[in-house]
Amino acid sequence: MPEKRVSRGYISSAVSCRCPRCREGKLFQSPVSANLKKNMVMNKECPVCGQPTEIEVGFYYGTSYVSYAMTVGLSLISLAIWALTIGLSVNDNRFFIWMGVNAALLILLQPWLMRLSRSLWISWFVKYDPEWEHHQPEDVSERLNPDQANNW
Repeated sequence: MPEKRVSRGYISSAVSCRCPRCREGKLFQSPVSANLKKNMVMNKECPVCGQPTEIEVGFYYGTSYVSYAMTVGLSLISLAIWALTIGLSVNDNRFFIWMGVNAALLILLQPWLMRLSRSLWISWFVKYDPEWEHHQPEDVSERLNPDQANNW
């Protein structure tokens, strides 16, 4: 009997850090961790469909823009919630307390935000293929030069 596949949408597969091609395989080797070196170790290719995760040398440098946009968005949301619940005033330190709470929140969320930004970044360049079993992943070997990796 064939195994039933879980149907994931774009958002759920990106948030759960799944392969954008098959939406099944995990992009990262281990769960979210405070150990940032271990946290960011990606599989060389999707364990399910074989899609390479390192498309070219320096591919993930663009994730800094994605991460920045997410942290600005989260900061604006937390400022709005703070202003609606506690309020903001120039007569006391509530704004500065919010800045401290927001900084702590962003530091705690940083391991997850780093992974999410990578997941979103690769999902913008690798399209979903519902018939991935019948198609080979795109060959990107000409874009990779192992001698130049981490040579920035």
